[in-house]
Amino acid sequence: MSEVITTPDLRYIVVRNRLWRRANPHLSPEHRATLVARLMDGRRAVKAAKASERAGEPEAAAAMKAARGEVDAAKTALGERGPVWWNDGAPDLNRHLVRNTPYADWFAAFSAGEPGP
Repeated sequence: MSEVITTPDLRYIVVRNRLWRRANPHLSPEHRATLVARLMDGRRAVKAAKASERAGEPEAAAAMKAARGEVDAAKTALGERGPVWWNDGAPDLNRHLVRNTPYADWFAAFSAGEPGP
């Protein structure tokens, strides 16, 4: 597994040159662990619902909808979706290419191996 690249302000990680919002770092470790467990339960439920769909089970669609709702709720509670968790008025750049954001110069320097700020 490669190193996780985090923006200097700790708001995003960079995956394949795209920004992805991080979980709120101000959550307590216990609350974060609870939410991550909920997220993983939801992801397992999505996997099970996909298997049900492949098997042609009639309740598969409802199970998938519920499972995806659980994943969304957990990610929102973690701060990865929904309203931003910072309060300085900075826009949400989630899913933007780094080169099209104010992080472009930082990332170019980071990618070139230069020390960051």
